[in-house]
Amino acid sequence: MNKLVKSLLVATAFSLTMGASSAYAQEEGVAEAKSLEELLQLVRDNRQESQRINAQREAEFTDARADKQALLNQAKRQLEAEKARGERLQTEFSENEIELANKETELQNQLGTLGEIVGVARGAASETIGRIATSVVSSQYPGREDVLESIAEANEVPNISELEELWLAWLTEMQQSGKVVTFPTEVTLLDGSTEQRDVTRIGVFNLLSDGEYFVYNDQAEEIQPLGRQPEGYILSAADSFLSTDSGYEGVYIDPARGQILNLATQKATLEEQYHQGGTVGYVITVVLILGILIAIWKIITLGSEGAKMRAQLKNTGNPSEKNALGRILKVYHDNKNDDVENLELKLDEAILRETPRIDAGVNIIKIFAAIAPLLGLLGTVIGMIGTFQSITLYGTGDPKIMAGDISMALVTTAMGLIAALPLILIHAVVAGRAKKIVHTLDEQAAGIVAAHAEKE
Repeated sequence: MNKLVKSLLVATAFSLTMGASSAYAQEEGVAEAKSLEELLQLVRDNRQESQRINAQREAEFTDARADKQALLNQAKRQLEAEKARGERLQTEFSENEIELANKETELQNQLGTLGEIVGVARGAASETIGRIATSVVSSQYPGREDVLESIAEANEVPNISELEELWLAWLTEMQQSGKVVTFPTEVTLLDGSTEQRDVTRIGVFNLLSDGEYFVYNDQAEEIQPLGRQPEGYILSAADSFLSTDSGYEGVYIDPARGQILNLATQKATLEEQYHQGGTVGYVITVVLILGILIAIWKIITLGSEGAKMRAQLKNTGNPSEKNALGRILKVYHDNKNDDVENLELKLDEAILRETPRIDAGVNIIKIFAAIAPLLGLLGTVIGMIGTFQSITLYGTGDPKIMAGDISMALVTTAMGLIAALPLILIHAVVAGRAKKIVHTLDEQAAGIVAAHAEKE
């Protein structure tokens, strides 16, 4: 039984070995073993081949290891060499530092008082650069400060040519400060566009062109117009100055080289000052306009009534109802047969009927003249209230915070007075004309009564 089992196991192993060898042979393209002897021979051949391949790989690894060792040794040698070189350079650097310090000391000893010249030249150049760069003369002669910058930044003693440039810069500035010169140049307008213009330079103070003032922007190296031109009388003088070919002509200049003009552009115009009055200022304006319109209407109506009455005086026998005097005369003609007392009462009644129409609107002008300064006072109070509120919230550190309310307080006061003055004058004129007409009616009525009394 045991022999039978062993025989079966051997047969099975042989079959499996033969199958595996067949599959391996098919995959690798190796000849297929058909017997145990051939299988044994194949195993031996494969073993020898494997040993040969392993030996080859081991030899290659050994060679590569030898090469890496050689590279490592080379790198170590280079590291040692660089360390030695670094130590040598460090030593040389220290020696050069000592030598440089010695040379600087020797240079200072050799310079002596020339060192003061360097400081004076650098200081003078720096000061000159600041003056020249912002000067309006540079608008005509640009780039003058470039040479001086090398002197201001240099550590060595300036040479003769550089000192001459410094001297020429000051001399040119002094010479041009007393000249009025017109030269063509490019001007940058407020909208960013450029335009070729003839610009007149007045010394080192101002630039003029086409009756307007210009400034020199040293940062952009451009000639630009002021954001807002000065008052009209200043521009008129500038225009007259530019149009003069010979002789003398007055012109306004800015001795601060444009600073005063730039501050003047921030000054509020009349329109801006008017709007600072706010709502109260607008109400005062409405009151003034209404008062003037009523006054104009009254002057026209009273003037027309006075002309009709003068024409009626020339023809008292034919009274017209289109004027006050005619209506008074008509009352007389209708009641001429009455006694003196009744006639006088009826004439007084007729005059009383005409007086309200003649005086209509006159008192309104007077009321507007009284209201205007009161409105100005109201604006003053409102402005001061706003000022104290600003002080409460923000303190008194920045006066500009309170400037708006203070402006309102002052502007409304001025507007109230400005409105009241013409209204008072106009009221006096209108009231005078109305009283003249009423006086004429009283005079004519009194004359009629007197004449009627004489007839009786």
